[in-house]
Amino acid sequence: MDTLTSVILGIIEGLTEFLPVSSTGHLIIANKFFSFSDPNFANMFNIVIQFGAIMAVVLYFWNEIFPFTKDRRKNREILRLWGMIIIGFLPAAIIGIFIDDLMEYYLFNPVSVAAALITGSILIFIAERSRKGKIPAVSQPRQITVPLALSVGLFQCLAMWPGMSRSASTIIGAVFCGFSRSMAAEFSFLLGIPTIMGASCYKLLKTGFDFDITQWTLLGIGTIVSFFTALIVVKFFMSYLKKYSLKPFAIYRVILGIAVLIWCL
Repeated sequence: MDTLTSVILGIIEGLTEFLPVSSTGHLIIANKFFSFSDPNFANMFNIVIQFGAIMAVVLYFWNEIFPFTKDRRKNREILRLWGMIIIGFLPAAIIGIFIDDLMEYYLFNPVSVAAALITGSILIFIAERSRKGKIPAVSQPRQITVPLALSVGLFQCLAMWPGMSRSASTIIGAVFCGFSRSMAAEFSFLLGIPTIMGASCYKLLKTGFDFDITQWTLLGIGTIVSFFTALIVVKFFMSYLKKYSLKPFAIYRVILGIAVLIWCL
């Protein structure tokens, strides 16, 4: 891996982490076009640079998630929201510890990614159809309940299949649960804070820290690039969802999935 590869992968991560198209799936596909002298470092790199992307979410939603203000009522609401985020995070955290290695061994390949992309697109179409003509039951963070947070968290487990997309899985789950599109995206992004931070730390501890200065530099570059790219994408996507549906992303997923299958076969 060189600097240019690190920048390219950082851009891909930042562009795709919060759009419902699967960052992991795109990185797995992209990795087929690059050569890596250390495959273990490459796999760890793809996970850890997500930390940069999630820090963009922390910055964007800072006023919504920072509970230490002079307004006690707001502080209570923010702490309650964090409670819902942690509840939603638990299913993926618990299940992921037990099946992480199996998923990486059997599903981290382009064919599996293509199948997940197409499956996810079908779920997006179903979710969009299910909400047609309905008034969202959840349009504010204070309306999120424990059962709803847990339900969205269970949907997040679908993202363990690379290509499904953590963002798509949680947004789809939230829409099925009655969230508005924008609230579904916001809760999905916030749910990503403990999920992605936990996955990054877990991968680092599992892989170890025995990297040379060049590898640490490349990891830093990829993380920084993903941060700035993701910040732009989050702002765009939150604005987009106030007016438009997720169907264009579903169509893109189908096209990419079919293209990958043709390429592999």
